[in-house]
Amino acid sequence: MRSLPEKEGTSLSKGEFPKKWAIIGPGLIVAATGVGAGDLVAALVAGTKYGLVFMWAIIIGALLKFALNEGVGRWHLISGKTILEGWQAIGKWATGYFGIYVLIWGFVYGAAGTSSCALAMSAMFPSVPLWVWAIVHGLAGFALTWRGRFQIFERAMNVLIAMMFITVVGSAVFVLPTLVEIWETAIPQLPKGSLIYALGLIGGVGGSITMASYGYWLQENQWKGKSYISLMRYDSAIAYVVTAIFTLSLLVLGAALLFGTNNSISGEQGLVSFASIIGNEIHPFMRWLFLLGFWSASFTSVLGVWNGVAYLFADFIRTIRPSSIQKEELSRTKSFRFYVFWLTFPPMLLHFIGKPVGLIIIYGALGALFMPFMAVTLLWLLNSKKYLPSQERNNWFSNVLLSLCLVLFVVLAAIELGRLF
Repeated sequence: MRSLPEKEGTSLSKGEFPKKWAIIGPGLIVAATGVGAGDLVAALVAGTKYGLVFMWAIIIGALLKFALNEGVGRWHLISGKTILEGWQAIGKWATGYFGIYVLIWGFVYGAAGTSSCALAMSAMFPSVPLWVWAIVHGLAGFALTWRGRFQIFERAMNVLIAMMFITVVGSAVFVLPTLVEIWETAIPQLPKGSLIYALGLIGGVGGSITMASYGYWLQENQWKGKSYISLMRYDSAIAYVVTAIFTLSLLVLGAALLFGTNNSISGEQGLVSFASIIGNEIHPFMRWLFLLGFWSASFTSVLGVWNGVAYLFADFIRTIRPSSIQKEELSRTKSFRFYVFWLTFPPMLLHFIGKPVGLIIIYGALGALFMPFMAVTLLWLLNSKKYLPSQERNNWFSNVLLSLCLVLFVVLAAIELGRLF
């Protein structure tokens, strides 16, 4: 939401704090974008295999992602610089890595993200081929983001987020009575052999490259300067509380319907199978409700990437090729539109020729290293005497949380790279 009591571009005076409902906005868009089909699968599988054991992992994951999101927002508000300008200040290696990553990642994600949307839509309307649905969703993302009109994008995201939350959490409410016999599994523990699985679940709660886009969405909402830090923190906290509730609901669904049975799910196709299970166990209408939640979660990720990562790419070009373009004008640049085009049209080839093995290996390697890159650069920037005054640098608690993020994502990167090579 954008309804704030002050005029655009002004700061909040001391003690001034708008009504809390009025500041829920950009953080929720970031968090919802980070929750994709893979996170739905992970939470459902956790409930299927371990019941309610890993509720603690989801809560910790949301806390760590809040620390990253808050760090990005604080950097933008205190320094007045974008995250790309921060990376450029660290060294050209940082912006160089991002430039390579964002082009390869975008090409493959353009196909993967739209395919996830298509899978949900095809389950509801099977008469239309999967590849057609994928192309339709790519074109829809293009239409909603090409002109860089943030208000249109924001309204579409708010509708999808509401739909995503209501359908999935609503489905979980229906199955709560069936949890009576497995409540004892909610005791926090780490079952034998489940450490890597738990780390993956923690690392997947609402986290993606779009976390780096948070500052641009703050800027679009006219949140500028240190006076907005409290509002930004509240916004981020609400976002990851909602994300935790959403992910816990998926865990509950898996535990209620599949824990202790011989049924299992895997991959995004497993979400379609699970929709049939929930329809058979509760009511046929519930199948449609869950598929709608699956689709809205997938399409929020697509829209968030189409808009948020296009900001990052446009700022990358502005940073490496200094010009008179202002931060506020990024969404109207040719580089912004180029990246929206890049996400939409070239990846359509992958729907027909498959995903080249070499490209997938490079994509996986770069992707595994991006979240550690985010954590270490935030630690660097937010503790630097060069960039921030002493009173605005990280306190010990922020450093602990960001350090935990770094360790977690380094371990997950090592696991992912081990699988690739």
